[in-house]
Amino acid sequence: MENIIQTFWNRNKIIFKGLLIGILILLLLIPTVFIQNLINERQDRQREASSEVSAKWAAAQTITGPVITVPYYETQADGNGKPVNIRRLAYFLPDQLSIRSTIIPETRYRGIYKVIVYTTELQISGSYDSLRFADMDIPGERILWNEAVAYFDISDVKGLTEEVKLKINDAALDLVPGKFSNDQFKNALCSLMPAGVVADHHPINFSMSVKLKGSENLLFVPTGKQTNVSVQSSWNNPSFTGAYLPDVRNVKDSGFAANWKVLYLNRNYPQQWKDKTYDLNASSFGVNLFVPVDSYQQSTRSVKYAILCITLTFTAFFLIELIYSKSVHALQYILVGFALCIFYTLLLSFSEYIGFNSSYLVAALATIALITLYVKSMLQSFKMAVFIACLLSTIYGFIFILIQLQDYALLMGSIGLFIALAIVMYFSRKIKWS
Repeated sequence: MENIIQTFWNRNKIIFKGLLIGILILLLLIPTVFIQNLINERQDRQREASSEVSAKWAAAQTITGPVITVPYYETQADGNGKPVNIRRLAYFLPDQLSIRSTIIPETRYRGIYKVIVYTTELQISGSYDSLRFADMDIPGERILWNEAVAYFDISDVKGLTEEVKLKINDAALDLVPGKFSNDQFKNALCSLMPAGVVADHHPINFSMSVKLKGSENLLFVPTGKQTNVSVQSSWNNPSFTGAYLPDVRNVKDSGFAANWKVLYLNRNYPQQWKDKTYDLNASSFGVNLFVPVDSYQQSTRSVKYAILCITLTFTAFFLIELIYSKSVHALQYILVGFALCIFYTLLLSFSEYIGFNSSYLVAALATIALITLYVKSMLQSFKMAVFIACLLSTIYGFIFILIQLQDYALLMGSIGLFIALAIVMYFSRKIKWS
């Protein structure tokens, strides 16, 4: 019986060793799950730091307006059939709106975390050709002319650095927050319109200068029948975001400049309406001053290739055992696997201080050196140690290229795996598997 078992083991020990290595590879994926959770935790801390700085400085800013609101009344019958006057609101957006913005970025730190904030000076101008009440079937005698209000909405008024004045024709209006709030504008800056300006049915010209602080995003709502926005900054890594991309953009190492032209035909809300509300922010557009290298996203992508790194390394050890009749214990496989996993913790911790690329180099060199020295001591072969060092260098170099080539990662990964499989098949072609 013992002879039968011994014969069975001798004939199938390669299969059993291969199954054991496969099980070890799957078990070593468990630490990568904890590493991924660690990356998510550090990323959440970065968001908390960003939110804390933004709360004290000013949040992302969205600019809307100015918009003119004119109240009127409708007569309806109450429950007893008696006529009652109900106050309604009519909203009018400008025919021409022009915004020029110069953004001055600043980098603030909360501990080890970097947060991008900015200050900007907005030059806003435009005009109303006329307020067309007849288009909305509002009789002139039902309009409350002296209660017309101009609204200018800033998403975070904490970012204002000085008082805001809106010049309407020849009058200068002091805008104050929330005095005439309504369903459409709950917290906007506002002011009563000059007496007679709305009732004259003449063109209305407006202009204003706004000095503002914000964090990361600066967005604009295209309230004009034709909206022209021009933004320039010394920040050289902008991300143009929102509902519309710029018609003209110029990004250089010294900064960027971008111009948008948006027509009212491109939006899903009208130029004037009454007695309802619209989500104006859904049509906003602008720029995001993002940090170009997000080490947490790149670390996450590198962890996804952990199974590739572990599998190729263990396959190399397995082939060394078969081809050169070397013996590698299961515990030694585990130690090498742990070294491969610790690479990702080194990468994450260093990337918070010196950036992803430098951290990848440091972590890769440390891991390669550790495993190479261990292999030299384990196999008593300088040749095998050099081979493993070259293999790990190739693997880490290949994974680094995949991380950098986001759009071509699948193509390059498929080609790389095909080449790796071909190499394994080549070296295993003369192995006697039984």
